[in-house]
Amino acid sequence: MISKQTIDKIFSTIRVEEIVGEYVQLKRAGSNYKGLSPFHDEKTPSFVVSASKQIWKDFSTGKGGTAISFLMEIENFTYPEALRHAAKKYGIEIEEDQREISEEAKNAQTEKDLLYKIHEVANTYFQEILWDDQEGRSIGLSYFKERELRDDIIKKFQLGYSPEKKNAFTAYALEKGYNKEILEKSGLSIFPENTPAGVDRFRERVIFPIHSFSGRVLGFGARILKNNVKTAKYLNSPETEIYHKSNVLYGLNQSKQAISRKNACLLVEGYMDVISLHMSGIENVVASSGTSLTTEQIKLIKRLTENVTILFDGDNAGIKASFRSIDMLLTEGMNIRVLLFPDGDDPDSFARKHPQEYVEKYIENEAMDFIDFKAEILLRDIGNDPIKKAEAIRDIVKSVSFVQNALKREVYLKEVSNKFGLSEQSLFNELDVQKQITQNQTHHVQQQQKEKTAAPKMEVVPLDQEKEDPFLYDVLFMENKLVEHMLAFGDIILKRRNEQGEEYQITVIEEILHHFEEEQYEFLVKGNEIIITQVREGIQKDELRSGNFFVSFMDEEITTKVVDALIPLDELENWASRNIYPPNYGDKVADQIKGDVLLHKFRYIDYLITETDKELDVYRDTDEGKYYELIKKITLLKQASMRLSNIIEYSPIKGIYGRKR
Repeated sequence: MISKQTIDKIFSTIRVEEIVGEYVQLKRAGSNYKGLSPFHDEKTPSFVVSASKQIWKDFSTGKGGTAISFLMEIENFTYPEALRHAAKKYGIEIEEDQREISEEAKNAQTEKDLLYKIHEVANTYFQEILWDDQEGRSIGLSYFKERELRDDIIKKFQLGYSPEKKNAFTAYALEKGYNKEILEKSGLSIFPENTPAGVDRFRERVIFPIHSFSGRVLGFGARILKNNVKTAKYLNSPETEIYHKSNVLYGLNQSKQAISRKNACLLVEGYMDVISLHMSGIENVVASSGTSLTTEQIKLIKRLTENVTILFDGDNAGIKASFRSIDMLLTEGMNIRVLLFPDGDDPDSFARKHPQEYVEKYIENEAMDFIDFKAEILLRDIGNDPIKKAEAIRDIVKSVSFVQNALKREVYLKEVSNKFGLSEQSLFNELDVQKQITQNQTHHVQQQQKEKTAAPKMEVVPLDQEKEDPFLYDVLFMENKLVEHMLAFGDIILKRRNEQGEEYQITVIEEILHHFEEEQYEFLVKGNEIIITQVREGIQKDELRSGNFFVSFMDEEITTKVVDALIPLDELENWASRNIYPPNYGDKVADQIKGDVLLHKFRYIDYLITETDKELDVYRDTDEGKYYELIKKITLLKQASMRLSNIIEYSPIKGIYGRKR
């Protein structure tokens, strides 16, 4: 168990904008940061990070919380895993409570936890074999040295070697206590019927670990070094519960900071392309690892930048097949450039031949936009054939149809018009045809994806589900609002006067709490009751527990409520950038609290009247005494309601405090 002192140190040290910034491209917006939601497709940023409050809010999905809850949500970390990841990032030493872990807790490890663990064990094993074992050094390390890799680069990418013995790792893992089932599910070992001792999947190969965005090992790529063996040159881990190759980009963990800093990503094909560019000092690079580029991979890049340069081998026979990747990138709103290296070169060999500055300038100067690139490839061998030329232009216009921004589409079409001497009108006509085809295809794909999409891990359920009962909805709305005031402004001191006209001071928390206790109010929302109980305990200990106290609660309902209170919807807008300065939320706290307390009282009385009225039918013919007692109660409640409506000037107040449905 991680000690409370360590947890407190982690929360006081970590910066939410730094942790979130590794996954989302954030831009300053007033006192906050804004970006596109990593949980939901959107074109207008609705993801807000407050550096001053150290919380985030995703208005598109309703999710929100601390840096730790963000890691849990985006990486599927458990709470301890998220804490350990943050501690490692900030160099915080983890202190463990010396408490014996129960047998039940030991057995609570899920299959996913075991898969992560066995991959970490394998990763350490392969590296140790590479550096410390004679076979590893003479074969594996020698290969990397032949490829001119420095020691620091080999260690940066955690490269390794799996020995020739057919079950070396399997035997090692079994000895460590891992069972055959988890070894087989991980894809690290195979257990044929005639080989009960097992076989290592990656035996006699150099190892390239594949990391998640945050750095966890998900799987491996492995290259065989012998030329006379009839087997695949590269072998990858199979799909598992933690490894889905369509959702992973090789090198992203090592490159994400450089991509974000340079606001540009270089996209290559192979492991060595990424590694060699890193060694030459160019670090904003990732690889699709030989698989066709997927929408999920594009979205990983888009978290960090919208600018992508695709680097191709000069003699790559599959360049035409890459046109699909260009169309997919355009569909996701990316800005694309393409670079063809000279014949005989790929990013790996080119980076090893030339110094960093030369490679960077070559990429900058020689990369072309997708129109020039497709034109060069498509028109290369058609000669003067007008039909083939028309088909090539149609193919280019088809790519333009995938561009989502109307202004960009028009600029691209003008470029095509100038390049081929065609009228813009004919190109726009062709664009309309291609757009219709594209939209039909896109709609079909979206429908398929929609059917496959699982429910989100953090499902935000509205607290006010009883909207069909307007009286219940009104009192719920005001109950939530008063609790939000306590969270957002709890320690603010209000100046009030008593019935004798004497001035006194009281905090927002104390005034609202006094109102609830005076009304003997029974909370209708469980989350609010939990918060109020904590607030009462705090007052008994001379503590004022407002929003910051609740931010790190490991309760999704509480966390969501706190974040809603601390980052209101208004913070999505950066009005100051347009020289508009509306009143800030909470500028008139004293008046706001007074008005909302009275309005809650008013709504609560109306609710009690309707609830009491329901009881009349029960006792009308069965208990005359109880019936008239209820009539008397309703009369008194209605009198109180009328007095309150005069105090709060009901009609105009309705407009100010009315329902925000």
